[in-house]
This record gives sequence, structure tokens and C-alpha cells, in this order.
Amino acid sequence: MLSTLTKRCFCTVAPRPWLFVGLGNPGDKYKGTRHNVGFEMIDAFAESQGIAMNTVHCKAIFGKGFVDEVPVFLAKPQTYMNLSGESAGPLAAYYKLPLNQVLVFHDDMNLPCGVLRLHDKGGHGSHKGLKSVIYHFRDNKEFPRLRIGIGKPPGQMDPKAFLLQKFNVAARQRIDEALHEGVDALKLLLSKGLEVSAKRFNKDQKYKHLRVQTLPVW
Repeated sequence: MLSTLTKRCFCTVAPRPWLFVGLGNPGDKYKGTRHNVGFEMIDAFAESQGIAMNTVHCKAIFGKGFVDEVPVFLAKPQTYMNLSGESAGPLAAYYKLPLNQVLVFHDDMNLPCGVLRLHDKGGHGSHKGLKSVIYHFRDNKEFPRLRIGIGKPPGQMDPKAFLLQKFNVAARQRIDEALHEGVDALKLLLSKGLEVSAKRFNKDQKYKHLRVQTLPVW
């Protein structure tokens, strides 16, 4: 498969490959928690495209395949969230990918639960996984990311505890819907490019944001 990918990736008429990296924590203990929605997005996309996540590469659970003619690499770093860059950095270097072809999926407390945003660059916003990725990209912040809203902690709840909790039924329904929307956005990105897909997707998500921001999920 790798040799096939190599031949198809470096043909002069072939589309450039993408690396999708979902951030999260490994192990059953963290499965289904808010901090692991990056992993969930990888799994949803892999399942939708029939890409097996069945190897380990650069400290990540890894899969590779094609979406139409576009080569795609999928990774879930197993380093724990705060060291995600130890996997993402070497993966990008191994495949010699420009950072504008590396898309990172991560949870975001600044977006309502189930609202997504697709951006071409940005800071880490105190997200320690993103902070690690930026560090291992040699402080380069100009890589795209898919932000997955999980909402803010209720009341005076410790944000760390909130991140490591599992979703309740209402929030879980929103996240499952968001994963489907994210898969559609990623397929559009691979066919139309980041600029076109982000503009269209973010417009839809803006209206969703206005619709759901006052709805309770607790």
C-alpha cells in the first residue's frame, strides 16, 4: 500500500497528500470524553472512507488510503494529549508534507457543543495538545485545524475535570451530528480545497452556532 501511495503521490499530475491528525488521549479510560473528540473525528472519517486504522507509525495509531484520487494519512497520537507534537511533527517530516497539508482536529471549549470551525491557521488558545504540535512544527502556527466545540464547563467546574468527563445524552447527540458534518466538510476539502470548503462550511456552522448557543446540554 505504501509503495502504491508513493507512486500515486509523487506523480506530477497527482493531488498532494493530506495528513489528518486527531488529538486525544489513548486508552479506554479516556474513550468518549470531551478531550477525545479529535480521535472520534478521525475514526468517523476513516470508517466513512473504509480506511483501516490498523498500524502504528511515529507514536500514532495510523491509517492510509485514498479519497477519490487524493492520498490521505490519518493519525491518532498515542503520546497523551500534552505531547501530541511528538507524533505529529515526525509524521509531517516523514512524509515531507508542507504544513498547509496537515490538518489537526481538536476539542474547543470556546465553541458551543457540536459547533465546528475550519481554519487555515491560528494559535493554540491554551490548548496543550495544540501547543505541543506548534512546538514540534518549529513554532509554525500556519497549519489548518478543525475545531470541535464541546462547550464551557458549568458553574465553577474545573476545566480539567470537564475535559475528562464523558458527554451526557444531549451533548452526545450533538457531537454525533457534528462528526457527520465534519466528515462531509473533510470530503469537500479534499475535492475543492481548503479555502472553498472552509468558506462554505463555516457559513453553515455560523448559523448553527446562533441556533444552538442558548440551548442547554446539561
